[in-house]
Amino acid sequence: MNGRALRQILIISGKGGTGKTSLSGSFAALASNSVLADCDVDASDLSLILEPTIESEHEFSFSSQPRIDEELCTLCGKCAEMCRFDALHIEGAELVFDELSCEGCRVCQYACPTGAITIEPVISGRWFESRTAYGPLFHAELGPAEENSGKLVTEVRNQALNRAREQGADQIIIDGPPGIGCPVIASLSGVSLALLVTEASLSGLHDLDRVLGVCRHFDIPVKACINRWDLNEENAAKIADYCRDNDVELIGRIPFDRAVVDALVHGKPVVEYSDGPAARSIRELWKRIDNSELTDT
Repeated sequence: MNGRALRQILIISGKGGTGKTSLSGSFAALASNSVLADCDVDASDLSLILEPTIESEHEFSFSSQPRIDEELCTLCGKCAEMCRFDALHIEGAELVFDELSCEGCRVCQYACPTGAITIEPVISGRWFESRTAYGPLFHAELGPAEENSGKLVTEVRNQALNRAREQGADQIIIDGPPGIGCPVIASLSGVSLALLVTEASLSGLHDLDRVLGVCRHFDIPVKACINRWDLNEENAAKIADYCRDNDVELIGRIPFDRAVVDALVHGKPVVEYSDGPAARSIRELWKRIDNSELTDT
């Protein structure tokens, strides 16, 4: 890939458990001059098979909440009266704040006649820059019950993109979140290719259809692969027919292989742990992606 402009390759599926993180880790091991990003900020686990060393940690803040100065508060109740989310209320001689109900709208600050309320940022999560044997890894952890995971995904992607441009990387390999929600949409923005990973089940076909719809909506190039295809060859055939009917190139069929689980237990990409059928199929899959004509970023 020397001389190519930067490409961003996203591995996603319409559901969890299809094996996209195992694929992402193996692609990281097979590719050269890459930057890696784990955009599943709600349950980041690419680090489990890449053995990263954290080099820097950064706080992420998107929302804000009020802080109440009890010495200035006169318990007039204006803030509780104006709050439409019932985040503030008077109990006896105390102003009680419910942080889970607060939407950070700041109306309490404007309503307070004594200036007892100030608005402060809330630490929603953290993102990390780590070193691995396969290149720098950017990943994150969203705090419990925190929202705006799409914003944290965008932060991870921006940091990975900046590093990739700095070092002249050939590609960014992105382990995407499951589903079709906001984090997936944030992961899709501007990528060169979305590899849709499905499995040989009826739910796998259903979720493939959902995530393909999202990719098509945003005009993202797609290819597909079936993981553990030989567990149900009839359903695998239905998925192949679906891909043909919807003009999606099916570029890989990965067989069930116990070595994949063993590799995860040992914290290694399966292509470095085994030379079994799954590892051989993944190597062939990466060759096809690597040799594809993709849109540069």
